[in-house]
Amino acid sequence: MLSAAPPVDAAAPPHPDALQQAFGQAAQRYHVPQSVLLGVSYLESRWDSHAGRPSVSGGYGPMHLTDARTAIAQSRYRTDGDAVGDTRGDPSRSRPTPGAVTVPQDHTMPVSLKTTDQAAQLTGLTSQRLRTNPAANVAGGAALLAAYQKALGQPLSSDPAAWFGAVARYSGADDTATATNFATDVYQTIHDGASRTTDSGQHITLPAQPGVKPDPAQTARLGLRTADARQTECPRLVACEWIPAPYTRYGPASNDYGNHDLTNRPQDASVDYIVIHDTEGTWDATLKLVQDPKYLGWHYTVRSSDGHIAEHMRSKDVGWHAGNWYVNSKSIGVEHEGFLADPDAWYTEAMYRTSARLVRYLAHKYRIPLDRQHILGHDNVPGTTPSTVAGMHTDPGPYWDWAHYFELMGAPFRASPGPPGGLVMIAPSYENNQPVYTDCLAKGLPCVPHGSEAVRLYTAPSESAPLVKDIGLHPTGDSTTGVNDTGARASTGQQYAVADRRGDWTAIWYLGQKAWFHNPSSDPTAVNRRGWVITPKPGRASIPVYGRAYPEPAAYPPGVPVQQIVPLQYVLPAGQRYAIGDWTSGEYFYSPSFDRSKQTWVRGKGFYYEIQFGHRVAYVLADDVLVHPASDG
Repeated sequence: MLSAAPPVDAAAPPHPDALQQAFGQAAQRYHVPQSVLLGVSYLESRWDSHAGRPSVSGGYGPMHLTDARTAIAQSRYRTDGDAVGDTRGDPSRSRPTPGAVTVPQDHTMPVSLKTTDQAAQLTGLTSQRLRTNPAANVAGGAALLAAYQKALGQPLSSDPAAWFGAVARYSGADDTATATNFATDVYQTIHDGASRTTDSGQHITLPAQPGVKPDPAQTARLGLRTADARQTECPRLVACEWIPAPYTRYGPASNDYGNHDLTNRPQDASVDYIVIHDTEGTWDATLKLVQDPKYLGWHYTVRSSDGHIAEHMRSKDVGWHAGNWYVNSKSIGVEHEGFLADPDAWYTEAMYRTSARLVRYLAHKYRIPLDRQHILGHDNVPGTTPSTVAGMHTDPGPYWDWAHYFELMGAPFRASPGPPGGLVMIAPSYENNQPVYTDCLAKGLPCVPHGSEAVRLYTAPSESAPLVKDIGLHPTGDSTTGVNDTGARASTGQQYAVADRRGDWTAIWYLGQKAWFHNPSSDPTAVNRRGWVITPKPGRASIPVYGRAYPEPAAYPPGVPVQQIVPLQYVLPAGQRYAIGDWTSGEYFYSPSFDRSKQTWVRGKGFYYEIQFGHRVAYVLADDVLVHPASDG
């Protein structure tokens, strides 16, 4: 057993440099290069402590030491499969909704899910202290890395390059590609350097070391499996595995099949969106669901702990994932292991990085712009008709770090230069922006204070004013601060037309009304943008908005049921302006049965503009609006 590290006492508020010192002490005690220790921790947690709460895979602290048994025992997560997901989003073909899926608890945990126990044996520290004390957690991670290095027959070298195999093993991945990619990302972080202030106010710096050249061949000594990646569509440096969703019949009726449609996009139709989801369940539970033909289907799932990706269907096929059939037919769905109402369930750095690479690759392949009008959260997908608005999903929620995600994709959110351009892009500082949310643990209870990507919207320039209303979510009531209530919320990267300015407050046009958010010049929550907007044509008191861009009735051939162009319950009044995200012709994908010969892509002659209407996007008919450059005022 290696000697125990004396961790810093966490009872008193720590000095801002205490965690940096803890990394140095642990590195020295266990003879691990400090850059390796910092690099591993950055990939696991970005050095955050998450107030001692576990990740979705049962990891604790800056080093993500795992204790899945304790995490399950204390879990606030829904692990019984009660989130059955969206309907297919197309009323022309009904499908049964499965009952709640019970996910059995596996109490015979693999070694990768109980590294806290190993760290306790190596350090002499208790499992509780390793979970809850950041300095102890760092010491435990250092002890594990040293033990992994020894197990590989390698010396405890002062050269960071000599630790690639131990770093790969630390990932907990059970396949060679994922372990290798995790270690590669750690060494890229060491190469580039990093610096940030953590969620507990600790200042951490990893100086750049561009001269470090590790040997990835060390991973071969770990004896890990080779994942089946033969049919996957993933970029280089992303570890993917083929775990197919079943395109199969499960009953006698022609529409008893699941859980996606075989197509040939983009030859059949363009792919315009990538939809970002979270699973609201664990990795194992999610894989069981996507392999159930009676359930729903999406294209990719990203694992929290190490960023491993499972592909379930070809990107050319149409998955049933977004609850809006028009969006389904025009999108690729990417699920992320996690829970939106628990910010400390951890959207990890490893997950963000591999997901960002995947989305950038898919966006390039299908010529999808890297912006928030095309890379949508599930919570940005509109309801199809008035009756579906209130039931639309709200993931990945206000704790998904959109700014960091787009930075990793090489498309950071930036202001347009020059004077005010008539639009603003929401861009608060994630760590400093901590609006109060409720309902994470139970109805009415406040959520743990946490960084957020969203700003709250009011009816007047004051935080004591009522929140703006969303008549689709609350026909007779008010918007709330609930973590799942998107009715008075604007999200990072979204662009809106400026309606007014008053001191430290900015108003935007939102759901047919003027919505105010706090935007002080000393700490802005939005940046200036230029672009194009739509307004109702002269003489129109208001125009309808739609949740899908369907063709005109005359476009449907015989045998294909006409999908009525049904407006949502909102209107867009005269004089208001909304930012344009894209334009498209009306389109409907008819696929009523397992017999693909009945598939038809119906295309109309009319056009729609996609606009940022509220928290969700919406569509307006081109014939109803004028298009012009945005102007402030």
